[in-house]
Amino acid sequence: MRRVLIPRRAFLKATSISVGCVLGNPLLASPKQDQTDDFKRFADLRANLLKMVNEERAVEKVPALAMDELATRVATKHATEMALHEFASHWGRDGLKPYHRYSFAGGTDATQENVSAADNTWSNDMNLLKQDTAYLHVRLYQEKPPNDGHRKTILAPQHTHVGFGIAVDKLRLRLVELFVARYVEVKDVPRAANPKSVVNFAGRMLKRNHSLNHVEVFYEPLPKPPELSWLNQPRSYQLPDHSKVLRPKVTPPFTYSDRTTGDVDVDWDGNFSVPVTLFNDKPGIYTLVAWLKSNRSGKAFPATEVCIRAE
Repeated sequence: MRRVLIPRRAFLKATSISVGCVLGNPLLASPKQDQTDDFKRFADLRANLLKMVNEERAVEKVPALAMDELATRVATKHATEMALHEFASHWGRDGLKPYHRYSFAGGTDATQENVSAADNTWSNDMNLLKQDTAYLHVRLYQEKPPNDGHRKTILAPQHTHVGFGIAVDKLRLRLVELFVARYVEVKDVPRAANPKSVVNFAGRMLKRNHSLNHVEVFYEPLPKPPELSWLNQPRSYQLPDHSKVLRPKVTPPFTYSDRTTGDVDVDWDGNFSVPVTLFNDKPGIYTLVAWLKSNRSGKAFPATEVCIRAE
């Protein structure tokens, strides 16, 4: 039988998939290898991806990103799980979404995630993996409107940092890009509490040219582990629909249109504080989002995603 040779890039293009919105202890082919060594081996691949992202952002005249260690480790853990269990999704096998993973790992910043995958990599050679991860990223960057959510995430001007997760198991390659918007230093918030309890959400804005627009408290039921068949269906993710808005306090006699004076204490040095009631009596996850405005732009953007598990 004559052997048919298929160009590597064409083969990857035919078999790779990507999912996304709005990706690390990496795993190589041999499970006996130390994962710390594996993580170090992928450093060059991550550096190459960062260089590509910053070159793409320079073309659009948006600020360059710095590498974020926590985002990289969170992204790599997710990439490893996807490679081991043969799926590609923003959700993990525990049902958690990207902002859950980053927050419960200790993060407080707002994030956006891209995921890309290929199931026939042919080789774990570092030079070939460098080409393959670069190719998976380029597929995201070259998206065209209106289906260009990944590209918009890569070029979003509010992002300041990024982490890359890379994992390979057998012929399965997974790439996770986790973009971070770091504008607020958040004071300690409990990540577990009882329903209906009150927690204090406080922080300090890191840049004086930003102001607090409002705080939004999102609620969603506790996640359930999804089936693998569900995880392999491409879908985007977002913050939940159920939320309450807390606005900065105004000085009497001024009021908002509903005749209230606001909830959040804000001072001239960029500090803010507000007591947050976990308003649903059922178990769930609350996500505390501080929406900021730049003095140069009137559009508010999320700067925190602090998750609290209430049960």
